Amino acid sequence: MTDTVSRRSERAAPRADGLLAKLTLDEKISLLHGATDPAPLGQAGYVPGVERLGIPPLRLADGPAGVRVTAHATALPAPVLLASAFAPDLARRYGRVIGHEGRALGQDVLLSPMVNLIRTPYAGRNFETFSEDPLLSCDLVAAEIEGIQGEGLVATVKHFAMNNQEKDRDSIDVRVDERTLHEVELRGFEAAVDAGTGAVMGAYNKVNGAWACENEALLTDVLREQWGFDGLVMTDWFAAHSTEQALTSGLDLEMPDGTHFGTALRTAVENGTVAERYVDRAVHRILSVMDRFGLLDGSAPPRPERDARAGAAVALEVAKAGATLLRNERGTLPLTDGGGIAVIGPSGSLPFVSGGGSAHVVPDRAESPLDAIRARGGEVTYALGEDVFGKPVPASALSPALDTEGRRVEAGRTWTYEGTLTVPEADEWTFVLHYSGAPTIRPEVVLDGEELFPLVPGWGEYFMGGFVTTAPDGLSVRRRTLTLAKGAHRLRITASGGDDGQLFRLRRSTGATRARDVAEAVSAARAARDVVLFAYEDATEGQDRTTIALPGHQAELIEAVAAANPRTTVVLNTSSATSMPWLERTGAVLQMYYPGQEGAAATAAVLFGDCDPGGRLTQTFPTDDDHHPVAGDPRRYPGADGVEEYAEGVHTGHRWYEAGGERPLFPFGHGLSYTSFAYESLRAHWHPEGLDVEFTVRNTGGREGIAVPQVYVGRSPDLELDQPVRVLGGYRRLALRPGERRRVTVRVAARTLSCWDPDRRDWVLGTGRRSVWVGASAGDPRVRTSVEVTR
Repeated sequence: MTDTVSRRSERAAPRADGLLAKLTLDEKISLLHGATDPAPLGQAGYVPGVERLGIPPLRLADGPAGVRVTAHATALPAPVLLASAFAPDLARRYGRVIGHEGRALGQDVLLSPMVNLIRTPYAGRNFETFSEDPLLSCDLVAAEIEGIQGEGLVATVKHFAMNNQEKDRDSIDVRVDERTLHEVELRGFEAAVDAGTGAVMGAYNKVNGAWACENEALLTDVLREQWGFDGLVMTDWFAAHSTEQALTSGLDLEMPDGTHFGTALRTAVENGTVAERYVDRAVHRILSVMDRFGLLDGSAPPRPERDARAGAAVALEVAKAGATLLRNERGTLPLTDGGGIAVIGPSGSLPFVSGGGSAHVVPDRAESPLDAIRARGGEVTYALGEDVFGKPVPASALSPALDTEGRRVEAGRTWTYEGTLTVPEADEWTFVLHYSGAPTIRPEVVLDGEELFPLVPGWGEYFMGGFVTTAPDGLSVRRRTLTLAKGAHRLRITASGGDDGQLFRLRRSTGATRARDVAEAVSAARAARDVVLFAYEDATEGQDRTTIALPGHQAELIEAVAAANPRTTVVLNTSSATSMPWLERTGAVLQMYYPGQEGAAATAAVLFGDCDPGGRLTQTFPTDDDHHPVAGDPRRYPGADGVEEYAEGVHTGHRWYEAGGERPLFPFGHGLSYTSFAYESLRAHWHPEGLDVEFTVRNTGGREGIAVPQVYVGRSPDLELDQPVRVLGGYRRLALRPGERRRVTVRVAARTLSCWDPDRRDWVLGTGRRSVWVGASAGDPRVRTSVEVTR
């Protein structure tokens, strides 16, 4: 626990003590669970206050990439794009934007940042977190929390712990050994505690047999006793499973309601099942956090006005800084102003702002990349290439004839169609339903006796992605792909107007329509000097990807377009690692993830060389679905018989590739510049505070650029433990003019050079002669030396 946290806690304790003594049991319990907000602002949660004692309510908002409420907020780039900048100072400013806007928009607690490691490329929330690497995650989560809380908003680090996948997240039992737990997953959470985070959110899953939100080993032994955390611990939404076990194990706040910490808790206290001291402990922790942020004595500064312009400026800076150039052959990039350019792909004409689920933000505005590229002047054409929202079903294909575009059903009415759909040739059909009503009154479309768009159980309707599930005019979108035989198919459509009326349309795309779309894209590519093809993948909380390949038929589109014009740049708006069987045909590949509201401007700036692509990969990109740390072993992912094993141990992410000699598509830390750099004169010096690594970086190219030299340290010969081949020890982000050289010192902390010893239950320094590399990525070490590490 840091000295700052200790001092704040000491100041908060007397006021919390005094209030606790005045609270009735019912009032205490009301502070330990969420409730319905009488004046909601569109936030995720609400905890009522105690008005007679001056204890205000708390409003809790989602916010990994901006404040998620009804009102507009700055839609920042996804955290994975922020992380790609390798710039903790920028993460701190990113946090300040969220902290400032959270308070301006009436919020008290931010349900962010997420620091679970990227363990599997399939995880649906990889875009919401930072990295596969523990050190980089530590640096960034600490800096972002400092920024958030520096503006007076309580930060919540999540999801504690081992919530590294969405599939079966509310039931899976993660089995992990103590050493892997401490060296890999928990380091980011410990860094958050050291940074003074006010809150920790427990995960849905089990860890070594116990639910995370009632896991005493995590919530008390590690979090409280080892790390000295004195903030509050809340559940993820509906993640509580008990009353007595959860409260006594260290849980303080159940969200979003009081299923276990409401009436059930009062009954347990009254019948003696739960001692009231545990209630007092939880209440005291919550009040202490509130007091630390000035919420109990009125010392919190007045809520500020939202500064949309400042937020947009940071959003643009982050998107440009994290833009990661993966490939650039034949001088494809940067583009020149005024040249003939073909823009291809649905996410080229529509802004892809954010992923789905709790990361979605309502931005002030969002320009499309096509508009940003057209603003540069010159001839710019556009072709769809891949149809996301479908084309009208021909009226002639339906008997009786029906126009499926823009059907309106008035409130209180029901509309029904029964007829025949005639398919001219056997083909793959994707039916696309656009509708304005709630999911519960979504039009029912039944083909040959099968309902095409049934309600998804649980929270599935809520977690459906962002880009492809909302049409440009705001209608919700669902799709279903079937292979249809030639001939007649029975079709029934039933639509209810509900209370407010409903607008819907039924569209389709087929093999035949796709062929025409691809042909138009190829024609546009041949006629242009350069092609910028935007490819997408729409990830969301609540579900994992099933492949790292691009969805739909985008791979075939890229192959066809790049064959027609080798000066094709593929811009990836994707959540995580992507396989690229089409890579060698392209001229360039630019990874932009989910770039936020300023993503179009940032993408254009990088494409045209206004700025250097400053990003580096924070996760390894495997070649395909068969060659990555959890491939081919269901025990590792997604789990077998309800159990998932972290059998890779400490060899996570890039460490796994190095341990097995597996060559990835792109290594951790990879990213190209529009210039070139040399790394020289490496020296390493050990002293009690850590390892100082000194080296020179020189810009050997003809333009200013961004270098991100990375320091890696090899195994200790003195530790009789299985160790990674090398670990990331540190890094530095540098902007260098042509010909400029700079001497750099990177401090590698003793913790990074240590391993967790399960027998001692403590960290042990890895002494002896250790190799040190400096390079451009985990797969590109440039210079090497060695140093003796001593106690």
